[in-house]
Amino acid sequence: MELTDSNVNLENKPLWLDQMETVLEVLNEGVIVADENRRILFANSRFLEMTGLSREDLFQFDPLRFFSAQERDFLRRQVDVEFEAGHNRYTFALPRNGGGRVPVIVSSRTFQNLGSRFGVVTFTDITEQVQAEEELRAANAKLESRQQEIEEDLRLAARVQNSLTPSSFVSESLRLDVFYHPVHSVGGDFALVYSRDREHVSLLVCDVSGHGIGAALVANRIYSETTTHLRSDMPFPDMFEKLNRFLLEDIAGSSMYVTLAVARIDSRLLRMDYAGAGHPPAMLARHGQVPKLLESRSMILGALPEAVDPTSALHVELQPDDRIIFYTDGITEVFNSRGEMLGTSGVQEIVRQASSLRAEEMKQAILDGVSRWRNGPPTDDVSLIIVNVR
Repeated sequence: MELTDSNVNLENKPLWLDQMETVLEVLNEGVIVADENRRILFANSRFLEMTGLSREDLFQFDPLRFFSAQERDFLRRQVDVEFEAGHNRYTFALPRNGGGRVPVIVSSRTFQNLGSRFGVVTFTDITEQVQAEEELRAANAKLESRQQEIEEDLRLAARVQNSLTPSSFVSESLRLDVFYHPVHSVGGDFALVYSRDREHVSLLVCDVSGHGIGAALVANRIYSETTTHLRSDMPFPDMFEKLNRFLLEDIAGSSMYVTLAVARIDSRLLRMDYAGAGHPPAMLARHGQVPKLLESRSMILGALPEAVDPTSALHVELQPDDRIIFYTDGITEVFNSRGEMLGTSGVQEIVRQASSLRAEEMKQAILDGVSRWRNGPPTDDVSLIIVNVR
């Protein structure tokens, strides 16, 4: 309502207001009653408490001391709405006589009595609500800032992990094609290739259980360990024993398990040594034939002390144009719209069809075949290495 020096009238109140004062005094909301000329007829104790005014102060109330021109215009518009529509509701900051403001919800309604119109306005203190909202906004701002820091850390971690992904290469005797895709920004899959002279290649494909940062940290640690082992030509069973002991002892209780496949290829002698630990079988593909499966002889690492088979290494004779396919279960454990898993046999058929293609076309053909089977986007990390003995 439009307040001026002369519009407070607490003495000439109608009879009905005298009868209601007792009820209005016990309310927890501030209440004022005004006549159709927008003069205050009554203000309860709660309103006086909220504004810091005494009843005597209310007679001398000068809104110019409290409200800016913009606020006075806003209040006039709200009062106009009340008297035209018969009711109104809005938020406002009620000034206090001693300084400061009280955030309130203002609810107003007009009614008629004996031919005259009156307005009843209630003021609900929402200080606690506003404080809670401010605290929530501040907490959200901190969370958003922390989220940005985490996302930046993840972007850095992803760049670091991607930098570890081996590059495809072509030499006179070998062709190596590599694909890696984490389902999150970082993942538990990794591949490692070590080549002294591009005729002798050692490679490893590893899958750490789980996804995200924990799996990526374990994967990076295993990457460091296995790099040393591959370069030193450590026998595969010994490598598996060391990794199994590391998982059981150094990170005990983490429930992190590892599967991996490892190979050493001599393209000059057309020979490959291979071993797997709980890993999907590698495939030896020849033109148009059903690929030969190279099964793991050792179990998943990190679960049991006796996981490693001392005779786990296989010796495979190779032929020119052989393709050896190494992959993780993100290739095999994909499902179609009927809930059927592609599985090793499904990948085996995709590889058989792709083996008739040129070596440089094979990787994409396998990925396309898996994608056609899969219903929806990938749900697991994917690693794929194809070695072509030329």
